[in-house]
Amino acid sequence: MGIWYTENSAEEKTTQKTSIIMKSTPDTMKDRIALVTGGSRGLGRDIALRLADVVGSVAISCRKKRNAAEKMCEEIRTKGKIFKVFPTDLTAEKQVQKLVSGVEEEFGRIDILVNNAGPILVKPWEKVTSKEWEDTLRSNLNSALWAIKSALPGMKKRKWGRIINIGYSRAEQLAAFPTILPYAVAKTGLLLVTRTAASTVASCGITVNMVSPGLIKRGILPQDKNIPAGRLGTFADVSNAVLFLVSEVAGYITGTNIVVAGGWKI
Repeated sequence: MGIWYTENSAEEKTTQKTSIIMKSTPDTMKDRIALVTGGSRGLGRDIALRLADVVGSVAISCRKKRNAAEKMCEEIRTKGKIFKVFPTDLTAEKQVQKLVSGVEEEFGRIDILVNNAGPILVKPWEKVTSKEWEDTLRSNLNSALWAIKSALPGMKKRKWGRIINIGYSRAEQLAAFPTILPYAVAKTGLLLVTRTAASTVASCGITVNMVSPGLIKRGILPQDKNIPAGRLGTFADVSNAVLFLVSEVAGYITGTNIVVAGGWKI
């Protein structure tokens, strides 16, 4: 069972960028149900809060950060939206399946799935243990695959769905990654899953895309921070791309990878 939060208070003013997207979004988005994995903090938290501006209900999964999820409630409450937290270990297939079925049971369906969860492991590749390798792939790659496979039947039945996988800006670069090898392998694999799923469900009104952040404020930063745009990225930069891809106006965009990195490492 999750933690239930609901409130009918009036919505606060949204940010200017979110308002622009809302103005171009049909009223049908206001009834959509969104699930964001790893949504209690960081980027996942920002995506969940921004989605709450345009959809009807938001569910998130979290493994530990229950206090952070409680604080999120206060922000989503002001928007007059329904919010629920599902404690989940995303490295376990049955728990991911239970997460999806739990959201569908509570809200009736999942229209938008954002696979955000995925910790990075920074460690020389030859010192990575088998458990660390397995956990990194399960968190970043397997969990998304399991969630997609679990959510697709309902989306296919309704002929509508938006799936966004959060990747890594260098996922398409087959290069050496001596300090983040399992993470890089997982994100490249996730891109292949994204495009494979996109090609097979496009006829069902479902889009599957990836949004790949580069160097983000408050994230783990390498020594090479030579960013052509002249600044680090923000959570909002990434969330804006997610909001666009889940909207009705992006219904013909699928299988793409939007790199949000300010030109870093291109």
